[in-house]
Amino acid sequence: MVTAGCSLGSVGVTVLVLIAIVGFVAQLIDGAIGMAFGITSTTMLLIVGYGPAMASAVVHLTEIGTSIASGAFHLRFGNVDRAALLKVAVPGGIGAFVGAMLLSSIDLSAARPWTATLLLVLGVVILLRFSRVAILGVTRRARARWLMPLGLAGGFVDATGGGGWGPIVTTTLTASNALTPRKAIGTANTAEVVVALAASAGFLIGLGASSIPWDAALALLVGGIIAAPIAAKLVSIAPQRILGLLTGTVIVLLNVYQLATALDAPDGIVIAALVVGLLGCAVAVGAGVRVHLAEPRANGSGSASGGASTGESAAASEAPGEDPLEQRRD
Repeated sequence: MVTAGCSLGSVGVTVLVLIAIVGFVAQLIDGAIGMAFGITSTTMLLIVGYGPAMASAVVHLTEIGTSIASGAFHLRFGNVDRAALLKVAVPGGIGAFVGAMLLSSIDLSAARPWTATLLLVLGVVILLRFSRVAILGVTRRARARWLMPLGLAGGFVDATGGGGWGPIVTTTLTASNALTPRKAIGTANTAEVVVALAASAGFLIGLGASSIPWDAALALLVGGIIAAPIAAKLVSIAPQRILGLLTGTVIVLLNVYQLATALDAPDGIVIAALVVGLLGCAVAVGAGVRVHLAEPRANGSGSASGGASTGESAAASEAPGEDPLEQRRD
């Protein structure tokens, strides 16, 4: 078990290399689908042996660096809705600070089932997000009256669960048709700078700087930085739907196991829970893959029909290689 005051010598190079690999993989996923860096990193840090508060603290300290780089990139390429940015960023920071202070005051063993449950729910959200033909939600404007509560809830969940800003905020912005997927991802990622700073401040106050495993944070950051340019390339060639389905599957299965073991369930119950989780993920992945395979044919038939959607057909012909998820407009 990893302890709060762990150092390079006590943790071991092997564990730090594993954490760096986790950061690398998590950044690849996050760079491709706009979510899951926090969830993936926290889940794996819990598996390694860090407590919920330490894992979330490490992730948010790391995200200060990764989110600044990501936000600068999105701003440069026009992926950010500046009007919506502050409406989610400021309340997101407030929620993250409160969540970090709350998690810091909870007994770590008592928090583990809560963290696993939260991450499991978010994994299901990701599976649902990428297995549907279309994102459900009424068209609405990006107004402060619902963006501010969204940011507050997203920041709180992100700090207490070690992740969740992307699945909650990016998914909601896209599902509501308030922003296009590209703008939703860019805006949420850029706003995460404020969330990461606020959550880190809360953990530093609640846990104390001496309790933070800085070597683990550095290892996670190094892995994320190495993956950043690769992720930028990956997002342009890999289907977001397939990556999202794989991400949701991994997170659901890992946290089914984490929750069952945290509740001291018998081995038979743990195995049964994993089987049920695997079957559920298989159903979602199968549905998502069928949607993904049908999308090119749908676009092709739409272009050939020449009917009422001639504008959409023209747009599809102008960008034949564009991911169908990126073609949704508000």
